[in-house]
Amino acid sequence: MNKLQNMTVAMILSGLLMAVGNVIGYQVDWYSSLLGVLVIIVIGLIGMAVSQVPGLNKLPMVFWISIVAIIISLPNFPGSAWVIQITKKVQFLAVTTPILAYAGLSLGKDIELFKKLSWKIVPVTLAVMTGTFLFAAIIAQFVLKWEGAI
Repeated sequence: MNKLQNMTVAMILSGLLMAVGNVIGYQVDWYSSLLGVLVIIVIGLIGMAVSQVPGLNKLPMVFWISIVAIIISLPNFPGSAWVIQITKKVQFLAVTTPILAYAGLSLGKDIELFKKLSWKIVPVTLAVMTGTFLFAAIIAQFVLKWEGAI
């Protein structure tokens, strides 16, 4: 299998996990969950295809998938209301569960590297998490004040 085939299989398997997580964790009916995940997978596949076009492959695949998703959800795009209605039934945490599972699996294969890092990784991790939280809070505070929400 080539790289794109592997990524397509991974997206489909992730989609199934997302649908199951959505049904079990958020009591969304199976059909709605599967349909929403299918739309997300199709958007991902379109973005993957765009990222392979010569000249466009200079930017990362996640950029093109995001652009495709943004364009499809624009109010003037045909069918955008349907796409938004279908995909909003897929809960965010149902989407992150397979991603975190893959991260855990990939971490397992690099366990020797983590043993070499030993305790040094702890302060770095704490600094990154603290900085991310603080700057996200500062940005959120600024945006909420700017919009007059607080």
